Amino acid sequence: MSYMSTITIRLDKSLATLLARVNRQSGRNRSDVVREALRRQLAIQSFKELRKRAAPFAEAAGCLTDEDVFRDVS
Repeated sequence: MSYMSTITIRLDKSLATLLARVNRQSGRNRSDVVREALRRQLAIQSFKELRKRAAPFAEAAGCLTDEDVFRDVS
């Protein structure tokens, strides 16, 4: 059995309209769309924080750009 928490948010008209359009186009309900959007945003935020913490170590190793990282891991 999974635990579900309920939150209430207020959306301005343009965001509510966009959410309704995505709901119709995807065939999913508002909660599913908002959960997915929140998961993505939280993942992006976590990645940014990790990148910020790792940057000094990467710079010390000579990885100054994304191209340097891609070169080193390829």
